[in-house]
Amino acid sequence: MLLRNTPLLHRSSSLRILLLLIVSLLSTTSQAYSPIDELPYGSRTSVVIESLASNKVLESTPNREQFFPPASTLKLVTALAAKLELGNDFSFQTKLLRSGNDLVIQFDGDPTLTTQDLSNLLKLARQQLGNTIEGDLWLDVSAFNGYDRAIGWPWDILGVCYSAPSSAITLDGNCIQAAIYTQTDGTTRVNVPQHYPVYVTTEAKTVSKIERESTRCDLELIPSQDNHYQLSGCLQERSKPLPLKFAVQNPNLYAQRVISSQLSQLNIKLLGQIRIGTPNQQKSQQKMTQLATHQSAKLPELLDLMLKRSDNLIADNLTKTIGREFFHQAGNFTNGTEAIKQIILSNTGVNISHSKMVDGSGLSRNNRFTNKDMAAILRYIWRNDQTLQLIKLMPTAGTDGTLKYRSSMRKPPIKGKIIAKSGSLYGSYNMAGYGLNTNGQPSTLFVQYVADYHPEKRSDRPATVAPITAFETLFYQDIVRFSQAIPKK
Repeated sequence: MLLRNTPLLHRSSSLRILLLLIVSLLSTTSQAYSPIDELPYGSRTSVVIESLASNKVLESTPNREQFFPPASTLKLVTALAAKLELGNDFSFQTKLLRSGNDLVIQFDGDPTLTTQDLSNLLKLARQQLGNTIEGDLWLDVSAFNGYDRAIGWPWDILGVCYSAPSSAITLDGNCIQAAIYTQTDGTTRVNVPQHYPVYVTTEAKTVSKIERESTRCDLELIPSQDNHYQLSGCLQERSKPLPLKFAVQNPNLYAQRVISSQLSQLNIKLLGQIRIGTPNQQKSQQKMTQLATHQSAKLPELLDLMLKRSDNLIADNLTKTIGREFFHQAGNFTNGTEAIKQIILSNTGVNISHSKMVDGSGLSRNNRFTNKDMAAILRYIWRNDQTLQLIKLMPTAGTDGTLKYRSSMRKPPIKGKIIAKSGSLYGSYNMAGYGLNTNGQPSTLFVQYVADYHPEKRSDRPATVAPITAFETLFYQDIVRFSQAIPKK
């Protein structure tokens, strides 16, 4: 009736709109992917499976150019840029220098530097300069500048080690290990090894399971910039201590305290002070003389650790280093992520300039990437794997790294048949990698982006398979099926 009473021009336009809506609905329905039905209401999903040999899309959702938080799948982009810009021979170098009566430790952002490595450098100083440092001991942190934490890192995770600050001085992963014990009098106590120069206190209460659930009381951590950690809230009673890992909040202060302790242990007398910065060259009127250098492992080994363990600190310190090397200035998150985009475009032809990158680890909630662009990165890595040698550094399903114990990958036919990088944030469960053929070689690439995943939690219901596990199991079975059905060349 509406069309009959409408002018001819408007009626024709309405018919076209109606036809477009029908075509769009049919198109969307024809491209629906049934495993997505396993996910809870409100979830957003973007997936693709492509043949590597033919470029044919074997399975996909229609939203391949929609942005999703990449989480730690972003580390594949960082690893590729590091290979292209820094090269296999790259290693971080922490240098011991002399400037007049002053001693300088020049930090390079080495994310694997340990307290023992620093002690070894100080021992070399003692061998060459004796037991007395006449001037000051300077900690040169000029390799990086800007924020130690990227924009979009949530405040409530800054106290834990997977969000340790990305800083020029990094000791023992900027991570402190401790433990908290429940006690019969309703209090708790914390044990921190003496060699950590930090202060931890607890006001947390020991409660029963029923008390914790009825009061909705959880263990809470408030860190401060002087490396003081305050625990409060509730901890359910337990027979064994709960391991804790605190992120160092002030790496410079932490290093000053560690070095002061080491000087005492090594019987080295410092007449001046431990300072942050570099000596005043006008005062000393002398050039710096290099006394010793500590080198990290080379880039391939660093990337192996980064991808297998999903190490955020290695990824972000490499990102800042890429920015420093590319732009010839102190590295930071801003120039590091911009350098990565330019390096990827100029070397691979993949344009990710429209993507939102604020760090190299994927930890920030502000990062955004598309399924389509991640697939292009994966395809370039595969085509150039003989040179890059990146695929072998990625975890294998049910075998090693972050995929060893993943519920959807621990059993055949998936176990050992997929190589990929996982990524998870609040509400996001991602995966990007390759399906292997019967010879154990990549024959497909795939990307899985799941966002806004918030299943209903009910403690009164019997345990069931998590929706994400049900979805992933079906999706990974399809990947293996496609990968092993592709004829061998």
